[in-house]
Amino acid sequence: MNGDLDDHVDAAGIGDLTTWPIEVSAKINVAVDDWQESRKVGRLWAGDAALWTGYDESKWLGWLRTFRDRGSRHELDTVSEVASDGAFDDVLVLGMGGASLCSEVLGLSFSDLPGTPRLHVLDSTDPSQIRCCAERLTLDRTLFIVSSKSGTTLETNILLQYFLALVSASMPTGTVAGERFLAITDPGSELERFAIDQKFRRVFHGVPSIGGRYSALSHFGMVPACAMGVDVGRLLARAEDMQDRCTDAKPVRQNPGAMLGLALGVAALEGRDKMTFAASPGLRPFGTWVEQLIAESTGKEGQGIIPIDGEALTSPTSYGDDRLFVYVRDETAPDGVQDEAFLRLRRAGFPVLSISLRDRYDLGGEFFRWEFATAVAGSLLHVNPFDQPDVEGSKEAMRRLTKVCETLGQLPEELPVCFDADTGLSMFADDSNAVAVGAGNFDRRPSLRDAVSAHLGRVESGDYFAILAYLQLSDRHMKVLQKLRHLIRDATGSATCLQFGPRFLHTTGQAYKGGPNSGVFLQITCDDSEDLDVPGQQYTFGVVKAAQARGDLSVLGERGRRAIRIHIQGDVYTGLESLASIVGQSIGQTG
Repeated sequence: MNGDLDDHVDAAGIGDLTTWPIEVSAKINVAVDDWQESRKVGRLWAGDAALWTGYDESKWLGWLRTFRDRGSRHELDTVSEVASDGAFDDVLVLGMGGASLCSEVLGLSFSDLPGTPRLHVLDSTDPSQIRCCAERLTLDRTLFIVSSKSGTTLETNILLQYFLALVSASMPTGTVAGERFLAITDPGSELERFAIDQKFRRVFHGVPSIGGRYSALSHFGMVPACAMGVDVGRLLARAEDMQDRCTDAKPVRQNPGAMLGLALGVAALEGRDKMTFAASPGLRPFGTWVEQLIAESTGKEGQGIIPIDGEALTSPTSYGDDRLFVYVRDETAPDGVQDEAFLRLRRAGFPVLSISLRDRYDLGGEFFRWEFATAVAGSLLHVNPFDQPDVEGSKEAMRRLTKVCETLGQLPEELPVCFDADTGLSMFADDSNAVAVGAGNFDRRPSLRDAVSAHLGRVESGDYFAILAYLQLSDRHMKVLQKLRHLIRDATGSATCLQFGPRFLHTTGQAYKGGPNSGVFLQITCDDSEDLDVPGQQYTFGVVKAAQARGDLSVLGERGRRAIRIHIQGDVYTGLESLASIVGQSIGQTG
């Protein structure tokens, strides 16, 4: 490890907190002493709900022990045979949020395993993304894993209907399409009943006492891992080692999960609530999982840690005092440029947590460490880290819109608050946000550039800016959206988030609606060049996506959030480039 970084590794494996700003490190020491004297680690393991809000937290702690279940290990052995028997070239996971994100991390981190199926995750209702995914697969050599804890997740269920219909149409008469499908769901769910009826190859049960985002080391994460050939025994052995280090048998200062959680929680209470995450190239997918865990668990009741993942590192002078940095470093393949960037941050006085992994199998331990740390941070913030009260709001708004569509045959018409004829971009907002960007007078609408400039001008010190893109998640789109977020970061000095819908509705969307009101939001939607029908329904995937975006914007407005929507007509990439150009011009105006 690079010298300076190596000097700051401590017994808890998270770096030397004495290098932090004195006002933060002093309060972390107070919190550590309190947890030690009050035996709070032991109380966490015992399920003492009083550590949090005293509500139902004790019912949601199954994640603390589930991966030591030997019966579950035997079940996983049966899945590993799928990876080794050569029957499948691809594994496609259909799921949303915590039910699928661990699969995505492992699929990308272990993508080079020889002679095993490739793993893909589909968690979008964007028609282009669904079509692109289907075209990459050879249907008769694909295993489908349908992942839904409740068994009622709309997106997962309509994706299941779509691919079940595709597989059925491609199979010879008399064969059973369900043989190509596995289900992971809680016992007795609607999905389990459907899977039995359709003669699925196998149903794996989730643990009712484990919420979706804490399910990485349960069947939701490990069944797909086995199917793609990951050595799950080795992965879970690392998790068991971390679990042993997080018990109350060791002092709090030597507990990796507790120390991480106390550092994150205290920093947030001290105003450093923008947890900026970076990892070595081979571990970068892990940030997406950490992001959803932290945001959905802590972002509620006006409190929360806002995770910032995927933002390119820049000069320390570009960051405000609301930042805390986390660096997850792969010792086998470190990035020298990253090492130097984090050394500069530390020398500039920023709080930096440095976590070293021996190799990618250490992800097993990190899944547990971060789950434990998130529970600890939730205790300091006095929130229930196992519920998601604000996620349901967007779902309900979307359901209302799809019901209207079933009746009228289309979504209700909406009028833009301003429109740019040259680019085909239009802006939508509720009445309050329309007034705030100068578009409240119907007879005197501002130019789109002026309205965007006004919206960017709403960013204040300590705020974050979130881009919510209801678009196909592609490398091409990602490149221009990253350019857009960095333009905004460099101009406003704010931390920036980039999310793709509808997947974030099940994860970080909780913090955006229920966490601190320090977010400024730019939602981006588009026309779909080709839509896809949902089998057995009167609506299409494009309609579902549009309803989700509208419902999301509506709830943001209801919660008093600063939010607008930009809609792209025509080619999406061209529209994104036009939007980036307008933002660049607007930044010149605000500057």
